[in-house]
Amino acid sequence: MWSFLDVAELTSFADVFIICTGRSNRQVGAIAEYIKTDLKKHKIKPLSVEGSKGGHWVLLDYGHVIIHVFYETMREFYDLEGLWVDAERIETPALKKAAGKTSASNKTADI
Repeated sequence: MWSFLDVAELTSFADVFIICTGRSNRQVGAIAEYIKTDLKKHKIKPLSVEGSKGGHWVLLDYGHVIIHVFYETMREFYDLEGLWVDAERIETPALKKAAGKTSASNKTADI
């Protein structure tokens, strides 16, 4: 699950938080590595990377955009969406499409 939070009006150190989840320590590391590799192809490098060895929470700092890759239990524990509850949620076409698929599959399961 992905969340995009517009924190520009709430803090001076970032404009957007991107929050995503991995289901294992290895998956958290793989997601973070994929993001770094893919953005590097576009000549975008992180200012800082924290937590990549542990696999519980990797923070990729790209200046105005900060990407948090959490292990499921860590995401629930730290609850950044709850901490930044006043941040506007950003919906992308891909997120809307994914939400529609989830809703459709939930409706099918309920029948």
